[in-house]
Parts: sequence; C-alpha cells; structure tokens
Amino acid sequence: MILTDKDHKDSFRNVWALAEVLSGEIQPVTHELIGAARALADARGSEVWAAVLGEGTASQAEELIAYGADKVVVVDEAALRGFSDELECGIVEGLIRKYKPEILLGAATARGRALMPRIAVKSVCGLTADCTELGIDPQNGDLLQTRPAFGGNILATIRSSNHRPQLATVRPRVMKALPKDASRKGEVIRERIEAGDAGKIKQILEIFQDKESVVNLGHAQIIVSGGRGVKGPQGFELLRGFAAKIGAAVGASRAAIDSGWISYSHQIGQTGQTVQAKVYIACGISGQIQHLVGMQSSDLIIAIDKNPDTPMMQLADIAIVGDLFEVIPEIIREIDKV
Repeated sequence: MILTDKDHKDSFRNVWALAEVLSGEIQPVTHELIGAARALADARGSEVWAAVLGEGTASQAEELIAYGADKVVVVDEAALRGFSDELECGIVEGLIRKYKPEILLGAATARGRALMPRIAVKSVCGLTADCTELGIDPQNGDLLQTRPAFGGNILATIRSSNHRPQLATVRPRVMKALPKDASRKGEVIRERIEAGDAGKIKQILEIFQDKESVVNLGHAQIIVSGGRGVKGPQGFELLRGFAAKIGAAVGASRAAIDSGWISYSHQIGQTGQTVQAKVYIACGISGQIQHLVGMQSSDLIIAIDKNPDTPMMQLADIAIVGDLFEVIPEIIREIDKV
C-alpha cells in the first residue's frame, strides 16, 4: 500500500531520528542524528521526534530530550531483545502511518543499513544512504541529501520530491551532536507492538558480541594518520612513536592499506571508519574525496606534506609544507624538551 502521495505532502510534518540500539543501550550516534534532525526541524519550523525500539530502552528516553528531541516514541518490549529487521520495520511503518513524519533519519551502521531500506520499500519512499550532509530546500521543503557517488569521486545531492517521508541514513561521526541540556522538557510517548507488525519470519536463538580486538578510531580525540607519503611500514613506525608521545590513535588512508603497510582496521574514509577527532594530523595524505568524507568533521586538521597544493593541505586549518620524515622527528624532539 502506498503511504504517501505527492499531492498530500503537506500532511507530513516533523523530523524523526531512529535511535541506534545495541544490547538495550542507545548508542551515541543517536545523539548525532538528533543534532542533524534539530537543524532540519528548525529550518522547517517543526519538531524533532526520536523513535526508540528495544527492550529496556524506556528508561533512557529522557536523555534524548536532553540532546535535542521534543518528543520520544518508545517501544520497549521483550520481543525487541536483539535485532529483528522484519519486526522493527513493521513497527516503524505503523508509526509512519500514525504520526506522518516528513523526514526519517537513521544511522548508516550495519543495523541501519538493514532496517532503513526495508522501511523505504514498505512505505514506498525514497532513501539516500551514507549521507555526509543534509539541508532543506527553502522553496519546497525537500530534504537535500548529499553523499559521495561514482566511487567517491563526486558529491551528489539527491532529492525525494514526490513522496513522504523522506528517508536518509547518515554516517556516524559526520554530524555534530548538540550539547546535553538536562533542563530541556519534552514528551515521552509509549507505543506497543501491534499484532500485524510482522510475521514470524525468523527466530533469534542466541545473541553474542565479537570480542576480537578492533581498532576503534571513532572515539579517538587525537588521530595521527598516514598515506602514500609515509612510503612504507617503517614510516608508520615513525607515526606510532609520534602518536604515543601525544596520546593519539593511528589511522591511515586507503592507499596505505592497499599497499599492505598497515592493517585495514586503521583505515579512515568512505570504505573505512568515519572519525570526528578533536585534532586530526594527516601525514603524507593527498586528500582524495573518499578519505576526506571520513575525517573532514574533525575540529582541528593539521596536514604535513611536501606538496602545498593537495586537497588535504587546502582543507587543513594548519598546513605544514615539508618532509614528514624531517618535520615529525623535530616535533618529537620539541615535545621531549617539555
């Protein structure tokens, strides 16, 4: 059944953020989604709603109001232990029918990438995945959804003009979360699973988490990252020593990963991790768009390269023109003097 019609777009209102839930805990990317939703809702003169699906999540709803939500819709039931995309899709479809959101944002995570396309198909709506920027067309209220295209070589802005809601997934750590404000007031709405939300397509037998050690760059405050200019594994040893001096994590561009100089878990960019560091130090990275979309939201970007004209050097807040094998040891010597 088609939920929306281009002649009835005005009946849809408000910007929704679909919370990311893991093992009953609302994940920080949800705060980023609410921050993005807040900017869009303010442009539309509407409200921010957060939808939270998961067992044991009701007690966390008030925190989402503190991060910018006006209303929080909670479905907290034992059947939502773990993740069932069929069941959650049915629930969200029902919420769309009932409340008619104009925009629905989800996280571009494994969970979001499984769930949001199902919602789009069931609701007969457009979906743009892996957005790095969102805006509103003031003329008609269309959501302007920007994402890398053609292998990351261009940035495309996509519209879903005819149907509502407009659906988009957003890469984690691209959007900024708003500061937490415990004084904010809002409304928590409890909803339940309806009999027709989903059939028993599959059964979850067990839930477990992979305990394998993975480099988590997403929460690093300082990152030292190397590219083709590092020239080899020995160059990354220099970066590791530098990172140890300043309490940083070590990242890499795809060129360095493909060359086998460092493991894939360190990769930053479109096909790696997205980061939002306080300080990002790019060493010998030219700055192809595929890499930039993964780190350009960092607060302070420092680039070290012999070529002053690379995209990374142009993007950087501080650009140091020089040989990284001379610049970094000199920085380390200055640190040791302190």
